[in-house]
Amino acid sequence: MRRLVFTLVVAAVLWTVMFSPWTAPRVDFWLMMTLSACTLTLFSLCFRPDGWRRMNWSVANVGWGIGIALLLWIVFWVGDKVASCLFSFARPQVELIYGMKSGYSPWTLSVLLLFLIGPAEEIFWRGYVQRTLSERWTPDVGFVLTTSVYALVHAGACNFMLLMAALVAGAVWGALYRLFPRRLSALIVSHALWDAAVFVWFPI
Repeated sequence: MRRLVFTLVVAAVLWTVMFSPWTAPRVDFWLMMTLSACTLTLFSLCFRPDGWRRMNWSVANVGWGIGIALLLWIVFWVGDKVASCLFSFARPQVELIYGMKSGYSPWTLSVLLLFLIGPAEEIFWRGYVQRTLSERWTPDVGFVLTTSVYALVHAGACNFMLLMAALVAGAVWGALYRLFPRRLSALIVSHALWDAAVFVWFPI
């Protein structure tokens, strides 16, 4: 558990530096996100090296991943419209998130999100954190704690919409991992595709 706590502290520090309005302007977001993804993946595979054996890249799992990504994009599209009607701050906060794209080509961002950042987050949060907590306590406790921490590491951005996005997406991926722990590869596909779709290909 000490290893897990250590990695969560590292993740919280990295995400706070990347997203906090006091530190974010001083760092290159995409460079730091790439380095953070590599760091967390390395921790995951060093502390739980058997994680690779849980990857099943079957046609069915890839199909699951595509379907989950599509449904999640629809949920966020609807959620954005509802939030924009209810809260005057919603759309400006969403635009702040999209402002992070400036200075990088869509191709570069697509490659990073598809092949590094998206997969790394699932390997770490579900494949390492939720799996470890589920084995330490129960799958339900693992799901609740992982979803909560995944959302809270985004709190440093002081952006309600980003926090809610992390909570909703984390809850979906966490619930699916809770129900289908053998389908981690499907969640990796869905996270990677959803990241690229919502941020680059089909912005909300």
